[in-house]
Amino acid sequence: MGAKSNVDEIAVETAVETAVLLAEGLSGEDPEAHLSWSNTEHVPEATRAARGKLARARVPHESQAGLPRPKTRRNPVDLLERQAATRIPELVPIRHGRMLVSPFTYYRGAALPMAADLATTPDAGQTVQLSGDAHLLNFGIFGSGERHLYFDANDFDETAPGPWEWDVKRLAASLEVAGRDNEFTEKECSKIVKAAVRSYRKTMHELARMSMLEVWYTHLDLDDLLPRFRSALDPKKTASVYKAIANARAHDSIRAFDKLCRKVENQPRIISDPPLIIPVEELAGVLDPASIVSAMHEIIQSYRRTLLPHRRHLLSQYRVAHLARKVVGVGSVGTDCWIALLLDRNIGTPLFLQIKQAQASVLEEFTSPSAFSHQGHRVVAGQRLMQATTDILLGWDRFGWDGSVRDGYVRQLRDWKGSAEIRGMTPASMSLWGRMCGWSIARAHARSGDRIAIAAYLGKSDVFDRAVVDFASVYADQNERDYLMLQEAVTSGRLAASSL
Repeated sequence: MGAKSNVDEIAVETAVETAVLLAEGLSGEDPEAHLSWSNTEHVPEATRAARGKLARARVPHESQAGLPRPKTRRNPVDLLERQAATRIPELVPIRHGRMLVSPFTYYRGAALPMAADLATTPDAGQTVQLSGDAHLLNFGIFGSGERHLYFDANDFDETAPGPWEWDVKRLAASLEVAGRDNEFTEKECSKIVKAAVRSYRKTMHELARMSMLEVWYTHLDLDDLLPRFRSALDPKKTASVYKAIANARAHDSIRAFDKLCRKVENQPRIISDPPLIIPVEELAGVLDPASIVSAMHEIIQSYRRTLLPHRRHLLSQYRVAHLARKVVGVGSVGTDCWIALLLDRNIGTPLFLQIKQAQASVLEEFTSPSAFSHQGHRVVAGQRLMQATTDILLGWDRFGWDGSVRDGYVRQLRDWKGSAEIRGMTPASMSLWGRMCGWSIARAHARSGDRIAIAAYLGKSDVFDRAVVDFASVYADQNERDYLMLQEAVTSGRLAASSL
């Protein structure tokens, strides 16, 4: 565990931030009001534990193993086609092409089909703030404001309240699918999944014995070499994890500048690499590029108001120099995403911001409508609740210059960020990564949900662990069938796909 001194600011930041935003009239709704479902601290501990044990009788651990296959199961290709209708048309084939690389890349893009499936599975009745897309590549290493390296979840586009089991099962199935992609044996895959679920269960028990403030302070600090996992961190057996840790500090705006930019008439410009990176002047069409850059200045100024005052001051020391649309990830391909190059007003050092469209969470259709009127605000609020510490420049705003306005959020493009290469993972590496993911999900869920009731439901035996191992195997089989359905849809011409 990291020292409390590393996160003192974090423990009070959310309350201060909410007060600042409300005082300025930026929101007609109190974000904390949306989290009232998690307010259990006034309920006696014994009562909360009893709720968990009663849930175990109603929803036995063994029932978590299966994947109901109702005759009305939603066709995954129909769901992907429906998603495509809300995205930039020329980018949708890239999304499908990336999903076709392997069953694992398909899985990464299939958060909506899996949400539809998870909605048919049993749950213990405890709501938490979900990541919504907790596959193993949506966790990684990043730098805190105090310049420490943390391990945590790092993608919150789908965050929303829901049953805690959904994140656990999304992670577990991703480990099974990725293990199969790496040609691990059935036994190796099962051990990896079981270790991750066991990590979740044991961590939840530890957190159930802590005060909420202690839970809030808890984090995985890589500067302490993950003391909780040191015995498993072997330079040879877990080389990919070691490499991710070693490379994280090198992933910053300076390195991004060297990779993404060049000088044109002595002015820094983002390099064109269509259709993946398209500078604003190449996308402008009938619009004046200078007008779009001016609009981006206004967006940055507006988004600044969602930051704390001292961070607004920090951002005011930079000016917008260039702008480009950039394709990112797998699941996000087709949403409107931009990168803005900002330069220090005095010495010209770079800062990259990513402006990313936020659409409704895929969970919303199967849980309840979001209480947030702004989808970017939903993402930021969920991230701040779940992460041990967040990007100091994380905020939200609406943007658009083509006649339409989109909800979005803003963050640094690179800030000591790193993730392990799945293809390079050994079974030991993936097991370690999965254990850290399981730990991180448990800590995030404990911050928003009833950790005592969840721990009581999980119990001390490994019955729940084994049930989720079985679920992961069954769902990996389903994922392979769905992957073939996507292939058939592309082959038949129903969907277009590009290999870019």
